[in-house]
Amino acid sequence: MQHGFNAYASAARTAQSAVSPRELEASLLLKAAVRLQSVADDWVGRQRELDDALNYNRKLWTLLVSAVIAEDNPLPVEIKRNILGLANFIFNQTFRIAANPAPESLTVLIGINRDIAAGLRGR
Repeated sequence: MQHGFNAYASAARTAQSAVSPRELEASLLLKAAVRLQSVADDWVGRQRELDDALNYNRKLWTLLVSAVIAEDNPLPVEIKRNILGLANFIFNQTFRIAANPAPESLTVLIGINRDIAAGLRGR
């Protein structure tokens, strides 16, 4: 897991001159949403990609949680709690989907990622 965090941090540092950390987070959330959506849209042809798409999304949210709980994170406590609650829901939903795969079950994860990305981008 540390390797993933280091890769995320490195990408954030490299991209800071070009994009803000919020924009990077939004882009990664949208990338995860696109991967999940592509599996849902072509369930028969891409179902074998489900585990990879779910794992990518789970790892991304794990990194977001790590950033939220960092001591130096300036977010208000209430926002931190909301993000942690949302992450908990995402982790539970991911487990449910893995146990009982169905394309329509991906809709909620896709929607959350898109909504959070839009919020990060100020839309």
